[in-house]
Amino acid sequence: MEGLLKTTILGMFFGTLGTMMGGILGVTIKKHSNKFLSFILSFASGLMMAIICFDLIPEAFEITEIQVILFGLILGIGSMIICDDLVKRKINKKIGKKEKENSLLKTGIIVSIGLAIHNFPEGLAIGSGFESSMQLGLSLAIAIALHDVPEGISMAVPMKQGGMKASKVIFYVLLSGITTGIGAFIGAIIGGISEKVIAICLSFAAGAMLYIVSGELVPESNRLYKGRMSVLGNILGFLLGILKISF
Repeated sequence: MEGLLKTTILGMFFGTLGTMMGGILGVTIKKHSNKFLSFILSFASGLMMAIICFDLIPEAFEITEIQVILFGLILGIGSMIICDDLVKRKINKKIGKKEKENSLLKTGIIVSIGLAIHNFPEGLAIGSGFESSMQLGLSLAIAIALHDVPEGISMAVPMKQGGMKASKVIFYVLLSGITTGIGAFIGAIIGGISEKVIAICLSFAAGAMLYIVSGELVPESNRLYKGRMSVLGNILGFLLGILKISF
């Protein structure tokens, strides 16, 4: 029981550390031109695509068959469509806000939901890693904390520029990292007993992130700025995602 508690606390600490650092950077960045915002959003989309293509899906394929992965993907996409509709209705109820602010705020909230979902299988990996060895668990936890920094930025910037208070932005950023601790708790329990559940979680996260990239980040980035900066941001995010996964 003590080991389980320690794994959960470590998972939650490392899961919130990276996103919090990114969130603080996101709310303190002074630049807020359309070009800069477009770069941040396209950077996040490239980063997420790399995680989907080279991390989540390949990891799921090593565990289970294509039918299970497709089920998880469809479930993740469907869940994000529902979340998108709910957030859109809530944002549209706000009175006196500019269209740009509404759009950015919605994007930030959708990204935070998606990253919270994405953090859950990361927590599973940390929990399972600690069950295998302390060294493996810590290595995974540190790597995940580092790669959560740019994700925290991509979450915080659109919410801040969308009119949300800095304190509230940090709260949402921290909230999205808590799911890592929940995942670590479950991962420590199931370990290698139910790998199919882990595969479904991985593909679910991939589906959720795929919808965020295709339905939110890319359209919003192109709406804000139609120049080459958004293309470069996407490429840089994708390359950074490959580099992170290779370590």
